[in-house]
Amino acid sequence: MKKTLAMILLTLLCVTGRSQGAAERVVHTEVMAWSNITGVRLDGELIDFESALCVGVPGGKMERTGRERQQNVRYRREGLTQIVDIPLHGAHFRQEVTDTEAGDVRVKLLAEADATLAEGAYFSLTFTPKYYAGAKFKTSGRQVKVIAPERQLTLTFDRKVATAIRQEGGNRVLYVTLMPSLQQGATAELGVVLAAGGTRHDAPAHLTLDLTRPGARFMGLGGNFRLQNPAKDPAVIDYCLDHLRVAMGRVEFPWASWDRGGRDDRHVQESARMAQRLKALGMPVIVSCWFPPQWALAPGQRRQRGGVAALRLDATKQDSIYHSMISYLEFLKSDYGVEADYFSFNESDIGIDVLHTPQEHCDFIKTFGAALAARHLPTKLLLGDNSDATTHGFLLPALQDEEAHKYIGAVSFHSWRGCDDATLRSWSDAARSINVPLIVGEGSTDAAAWRYPAIFKEATFALYEINLYTRLCAICQPLSILQWQLTADYSLLQGNGLLGDDGPLRPTQRFYNLQQLALTPADAFAVPLTADKEGVNTAAFYNRSRGCGALHIVNNGAACQGDIVGLPTTTATADVYVTNARQSAVKTTVAVAHGAASIALPAESFVTVLF
Repeated sequence: MKKTLAMILLTLLCVTGRSQGAAERVVHTEVMAWSNITGVRLDGELIDFESALCVGVPGGKMERTGRERQQNVRYRREGLTQIVDIPLHGAHFRQEVTDTEAGDVRVKLLAEADATLAEGAYFSLTFTPKYYAGAKFKTSGRQVKVIAPERQLTLTFDRKVATAIRQEGGNRVLYVTLMPSLQQGATAELGVVLAAGGTRHDAPAHLTLDLTRPGARFMGLGGNFRLQNPAKDPAVIDYCLDHLRVAMGRVEFPWASWDRGGRDDRHVQESARMAQRLKALGMPVIVSCWFPPQWALAPGQRRQRGGVAALRLDATKQDSIYHSMISYLEFLKSDYGVEADYFSFNESDIGIDVLHTPQEHCDFIKTFGAALAARHLPTKLLLGDNSDATTHGFLLPALQDEEAHKYIGAVSFHSWRGCDDATLRSWSDAARSINVPLIVGEGSTDAAAWRYPAIFKEATFALYEINLYTRLCAICQPLSILQWQLTADYSLLQGNGLLGDDGPLRPTQRFYNLQQLALTPADAFAVPLTADKEGVNTAAFYNRSRGCGALHIVNNGAACQGDIVGLPTTTATADVYVTNARQSAVKTTVAVAHGAASIALPAESFVTVLF
């Protein structure tokens, strides 16, 4: 960002839309780390739209800000202000979003063209059909009004601007021109006032539990323990293992280090001790490989720093490769008393770092599985362990090859992208088709968040993450979701230099969300829990042998009451835990009568009920 950017200003003021005499509302914006505003929250109710910064031609080629679309994104918070610096081709932008104590939200946008292109720069807002299908758009040179039955927005500009409203797919998209064409060094200046209002959906949610239909077993929350920060990792790992019930662990097979230094290598020893520690706590352990040694690579392959490595192994050296990998697993067993439960190459569908085709993945499972069996090692292979949920086609050769099945211990995917309901069901269907459990080998929502770790402290990020986990539990019914990570990387803790915080080491909202999820009784089975209210996501587990269970409820909207039926009739009380931006796993107790209970569902909160 060049110094001249400080001269450029676009101010976007989100007014609460409250009438005179009305009670003051709690207002804040949802801001993604890549700059997109996904709406304004009024007492928890999301007045939804999605902003974007754009360079290109409306209706033609257009680069928009979005998750994992731009490199060199910088996100940080200064007090009440969230700041994003982001490049697009031909321009740089800075966006500052401030939630004021008066209940307003102010957004300042700074932009500069750093190239001359026959393309324009735009600020856009996208409106989906859910609330805006019949919306009326009234425009003038200085104002745009969007009027729908349950949503109202007014944008007032400080000068005349060119605007356009386009139908793109099923959405309506408003484009506000910042620069009609990019001229290197050119700047634009625009002030906007956005007034937002809408209907608050605060009617009770009715939740129905069915304990008669047990599904798959849930061991509990798991975690990744790939060691990358010797100075910071130990304290974070200690805190997480001391304050979370962690049911499954995933550690690194440091193949390149093993090949270079053997059992005397420091990283090898630290990784082995990590596996030993998890095993001593009673966890199944996944051993996954990222970095192969150079000799094992096909001719012309060499690992580069950054990006997707996509390295192919040398098929002519299969015997030597398998001998090297098995020697490490035998070292774990002989020197540390650890028999790995599962083995995988991390994200081999895209090659981070070993790359397989779907058929090569199937063949590896069969040949390496047979090699493990010949050495009397009980370790099974993960089918998949893929980069995201969209890649389930990668499994097909192995699913269709019965010879591979006997070496597969579980199906695994990572939850970074593509987690719509239908796609998630395809993963649970795949696991059931060969009668093995499903594992979410890496859990979270934004694989690029290591670039802007301050986002991990935001309530919006925490709510999105626990929403996903609740849906995963209900739809996929995994054996475990393994958080990425329970180390200093993508940390659940802040302080001690983590997440830009030099204070004491302490939990974030994300930690408390996962602490509640980890309260699920061990080895409980997924059971149906349905809600009659949109925006309320649910999952439930019950261990009939011990007569205990857990309900997990995410309220994505305004505060309301939750009326639960279907609890055991022998239950007299239930413990309720609430986490949101203001409460951290706060516990209360409610009465249960005839299998029914009523609980409070605060706005934008994660609620766990233990019975």
